[in-house]
Amino acid sequence: MSEFRFELLAQDGAARTGVIHTPRGEIRTPAFMPVGTAGSVKAMLPESVRETGADIILGNTYHLMLRPGAERVARLGGLHKFMGWDRPILTDSGGFQVMSLSKLRKIMEEGVRFQSHIDGAEEFLSPERAMEIQRQLGSDIQMVLDECPAFGAPEAEIEKSLALSMRWARRSKAAFGGQAGRACFGIAQGGVFERLRAHSTDELKEIGFDGYAVGGLAVGEGQSAMFETLEATVPHLPVDKPHYLMGVGKPDDIMGAVLRGIDMFDCVLPTRSGRNGQAFTWNGTLNLRNACHADDSGPLDEKCRCPACRQFSRAYLHHAVKANEIIASMLLTWHNLTFYQDLMAGLRAAIAQGSLPTFARSFLGRYLAGGEDENPA
Repeated sequence: MSEFRFELLAQDGAARTGVIHTPRGEIRTPAFMPVGTAGSVKAMLPESVRETGADIILGNTYHLMLRPGAERVARLGGLHKFMGWDRPILTDSGGFQVMSLSKLRKIMEEGVRFQSHIDGAEEFLSPERAMEIQRQLGSDIQMVLDECPAFGAPEAEIEKSLALSMRWARRSKAAFGGQAGRACFGIAQGGVFERLRAHSTDELKEIGFDGYAVGGLAVGEGQSAMFETLEATVPHLPVDKPHYLMGVGKPDDIMGAVLRGIDMFDCVLPTRSGRNGQAFTWNGTLNLRNACHADDSGPLDEKCRCPACRQFSRAYLHHAVKANEIIASMLLTWHNLTFYQDLMAGLRAAIAQGSLPTFARSFLGRYLAGGEDENPA
């Protein structure tokens, strides 16, 4: 079995392009991971997700532990077989969902006790349990359990939370143990405080991980603060390991993060937006609920290769969205994921050619200048 490793191919400023080698296949970076929260990328077949250009998808420990249960997935052959996806899968630790979805939770040194959002049953998640669940799921990249403090908390509170997350990171790495061909990523926390971010990355490097994520961003701090935090954090991360920005984001967020040295992304935005009538294009976002599309016989994007653009008009997509037809969610999700993967391919090519600043200016000029009001007309 081949080992997990990161190969850096080219750099353009702080931006990087490379390949993450895994036993289940290569992941080209910068990479966008479609979110398959509960064992599916909503409104998509696995082969359709692959056709968009995705090399890897994300699964969610919190949701899968509650339903159908990690033990059941393990008995049925692991998450790859269970959901029909034979390429790499990254699973998060469940920490963010515990902090954000659970009405009642108690955080302690041992872990976090919480109530399921499904049936109110009491559950417990520790670093050891989070890693055990991910091992049972059989994911290729497994994330440590961390605490995700709310945005706006005072620095002293963030520092206390960070200390707990670093202790949990050590326990998570120990619990991960030796899993041939699989990887364990640490997560840097520290809010928007440069001192705390530097401290977090130093501790994570001392522990030693296969990759390093930046967590605790895209939680309300705003794009400029996020970029400033990345500028203060990414230079401290090992050059020879993947850099992963969790939960991001909009295309212009991704562009700015790549320019600052991030290699991996995940976000529900392209799939959630697709289910709500919004399409991402090179000229901004479109709201297919808007009446201006009702008689438009043209495609969403003349250059797009997805079925929504090749086979259907804006008028039809507008009708399907307004009529709440399931095909609208399918087609717009397929389109959005294709757009995101084409954006990543463009970024990889621009970095390899040393032309990323030009590519970024051109893209942002069109994308930010175009688009429509998100509210239906």
